[in-house]
Amino acid sequence: MDVTRTRGASIAVIGGSGLYTLLEEPLSVRIETPYGAPSDAIAVGSFAGRQVAFLARHGGSHGIPPHRIPHRANLWALAAMGVRHVFATAAVGSLDPALRPDSFAVPDQLIDRTPRGGDTYFDGPDVQHLGFADPFDETVRSAFAVGLRRSGETLYRTDATIAVIPGPRFSTRAESRALRNAGADLVNMTMYPEAALAAELGLGYAGLAFVTDMDAGARGGAGDEAAVDADVVLRRLAAARPRLVAVLAESIRALPVDAEPEQRIARAAVDAVLARSPECVG
Repeated sequence: MDVTRTRGASIAVIGGSGLYTLLEEPLSVRIETPYGAPSDAIAVGSFAGRQVAFLARHGGSHGIPPHRIPHRANLWALAAMGVRHVFATAAVGSLDPALRPDSFAVPDQLIDRTPRGGDTYFDGPDVQHLGFADPFDETVRSAFAVGLRRSGETLYRTDATIAVIPGPRFSTRAESRALRNAGADLVNMTMYPEAALAAELGLGYAGLAFVTDMDAGARGGAGDEAAVDADVVLRRLAAARPRLVAVLAESIRALPVDAEPEQRIARAAVDAVLARSPECVG
């Protein structure tokens, strides 16, 4: 696929669990990357009055578990298409009693608790050190906040810290307590290394977190206080899909047309990464 055919989609949506399609009558694009195939074909079409690229993080049938998501391929493909800003959705567990299921948050910090490799494009011989003190793009975060307000949703937190664990299993109660003691408000399995790879490529990236559960819950608890259950998570995500789509639409409308993401790695180094052919990386 000649990626120049898809130019014009400067905004991408990466759909997490429960969001596998977004666009009507899209152009379906399959891109070969130096890091293998992306999670799925990338859909390109009109959404919220803008040209948007959509990629299902886990694949269209949720067939890719968190620890096998080809993050480098996903972000490389979007950047090669000309994407500049990425709106990501994610199902999260809550570690904060005030953040209840069915609520939204827009994280501003993350804690990486994954042992994954493949979390950089600069693994030699060109070594670049990413400034990552503030992992999420403030312009996209602000657009999410506006989108939530315009959609009639309550934004409970704009300063939440999300801890990223390997998955696919959920946390033990001890791990849940440890993450809370470390300062995390939310827990998720995919937002890292996605956020770091986007930042390396100069993409403005932020995540919309939808709370599906209270993580390990309370011992002996029932309802919202019960330990996370995959079936409950998927049911809540399915029920929330129209809300997620509405928030995304309003958030994308709120992104200034002339918004420019922060360039954290020298442009020449980024261009060299995007110039790699599929045969360049083993």
